[in-house]
Amino acid sequence: MHCPFCGKYDTKVTDSRLVAEGDQVRRRRQCNDCGERFTTYETAELVMPRVIKGDGSRETFDERKLRAGMLRALEKRPVSAESIEAAVERIRQRLRARGEREIEAREIGEEVMRSLKRLDQVAYIRFASVYRRFQDLDEFRAEIDRLAQEPSFSPDDADKR
Repeated sequence: MHCPFCGKYDTKVTDSRLVAEGDQVRRRRQCNDCGERFTTYETAELVMPRVIKGDGSRETFDERKLRAGMLRALEKRPVSAESIEAAVERIRQRLRARGEREIEAREIGEEVMRSLKRLDQVAYIRFASVYRRFQDLDEFRAEIDRLAQEPSFSPDDADKR
């Protein structure tokens, strides 16, 4: 690493610590030439897959869109902000863990529905009705009936998945 003060590349690490809940390494460095000290932060560069839209176009994964869709479904529902953020992070981790360069938007939608089903069943129905383009009450009833047949999830179960 080059020194930001004199530009030389001869620096040494004097201290390393994990920060940001273990997601970053903070390093104190000292230039062997001018003696100045400085701090650097190191994080893993984890690239999210590109999203293949329904029309075949591709776009960069946008966590804000993911969060906004979930928040819309969860509006005025008794779900904590922490639970929502944890669900968003779990979805991101699952998508990243696939190791694929591209992923279909449909698969992201299915991940969102699985998460919402665990967080709040009303929010799940809201999201599913838009995502699957329900046309009438019969489609709502069918989805509610399917949901009623499944074993219910507690918030603790969501953390295990």
